[in-house]
Amino acid sequence: MDIELLIGGRKASAKAGGTFERRDPYTGDVATRAPAAKADDVDAAVEAAAAAFPGWSQESPAKRRAILNKAADLMEERAPQFIETGIAETGATGPWIGFNVSFAASVLREAAAMTTQIKGEVVPSNKPGNLAMAYRQPVGVLVGMAPWNAPVILGVRAVAMPIACGNTMVLKASEMCPKLHLMIGECLEDAGLPKGVINVVTHAAEDAPEVVTRLIEHPKVKRINFTGSTRVGKIIAETAAKHLKPVLLELGGKAPLVVLDDADIDAAVNAAAFGAFMNQGQICMSTERIIVDEKIADEFAKRFAEKAGGLPHGDPRGQVVLGAVIDRSTIDKVDGLIDDAISNGASLMTGGAEEGTVMPATIVDNVTPNMKLFREESFGPVVCIIRAKDTDHAVELANDTEYGLSSSVFGQDIRRAMDVAKRIEAGICHINGPTVHDEAQMPFGGMKASGYGRFGGTAGIDEFTELRWITIEDPNQHYPF
Repeated sequence: MDIELLIGGRKASAKAGGTFERRDPYTGDVATRAPAAKADDVDAAVEAAAAAFPGWSQESPAKRRAILNKAADLMEERAPQFIETGIAETGATGPWIGFNVSFAASVLREAAAMTTQIKGEVVPSNKPGNLAMAYRQPVGVLVGMAPWNAPVILGVRAVAMPIACGNTMVLKASEMCPKLHLMIGECLEDAGLPKGVINVVTHAAEDAPEVVTRLIEHPKVKRINFTGSTRVGKIIAETAAKHLKPVLLELGGKAPLVVLDDADIDAAVNAAAFGAFMNQGQICMSTERIIVDEKIADEFAKRFAEKAGGLPHGDPRGQVVLGAVIDRSTIDKVDGLIDDAISNGASLMTGGAEEGTVMPATIVDNVTPNMKLFREESFGPVVCIIRAKDTDHAVELANDTEYGLSSSVFGQDIRRAMDVAKRIEAGICHINGPTVHDEAQMPFGGMKASGYGRFGGTAGIDEFTELRWITIEDPNQHYPF
């Protein structure tokens, strides 16, 4: 299906006339043909957003709230179209894309609720007769860059709170799901968002450096938020730093699930299976390392392998838990990590690479820190089991990574589990829950190579508004000269 750019409320082709194709990862058929935007198209989108900013920044909270809530309603109404498009563009299963839509709608509604929570404060001043205020106001034109793996959730998250705060947006769509990201813009505009407040730019993979660089460097762009790989996040941060532009980064992860010796093993198994294999392990919060106390490791591994071995995989349009990954390179990467682990003494418990883009749930046991599978983000349907000598060793293993996004710990002694949670170096930790968990009002973000800044709730307001000091003073005040 052919789509167009969304710039200033109008659909448009790329100025240079180029297009690119996104193919269905499972069937190989063309899923979407989209405009291949370049720097000139970026300029047009930014200028449209800049033109819309004065009016939108002065719009009432009630109007912003009504539009965002209407957009959530439209998104839910269009769930079947989102699901059809999401399966075709990303290879994900229908339930995963459906969940994306429902959660994205909740993100829009949470942003709507925040329109009346953009608050400042009166700060006591030492100057007589001085009224001093910490005042929050919209920033201007912002850029959101969203990935393909949770395409509707993360596409909406990139724009919802900024718009609620009175900013205008350019959404850079992923080349892996251009239509899905365009559909977000369409929902917002159809809900009554004024022309130019949301603009959506699509581009071919080979044009990403040009498009991203221009989005960051354009003088009317004030801030950037990016969700994606740590490798690209570093490039974006370096480019933005040259222009002293703030960036919110939510990057890669290697989430540990720590299973203490007093854990409910079946509960930990269920959480591990969900966290490791939901969306084929292609979630930034995916459980990638299961660190188990050696006293219960054998029993845990046995039950976990039985659970994972029974998860159906195949055509994402069928009744399966694991559909297709985004492309064959994911399978090849995962296969290489598995081979390295096995050659260094690990054992394959279940699963393994197959032909095509579908891979069953895969578990590798007896993984150690010297193996690539312990350290490198797989972003695929594989998880490793590491044995810990005791609780302190489990924490040491959990923190032995450059990443720090999500984590979890299972244990029935809540005091001890809470102590472990506090010691894990990650922006998120769930006690007796899976590493994959998000809520629209929560401060979501990571540490270390997983990025900085927070999406969600009042934390998002901090990211997408400018905090200023404004005073009202006595015009006849005394001066020393």
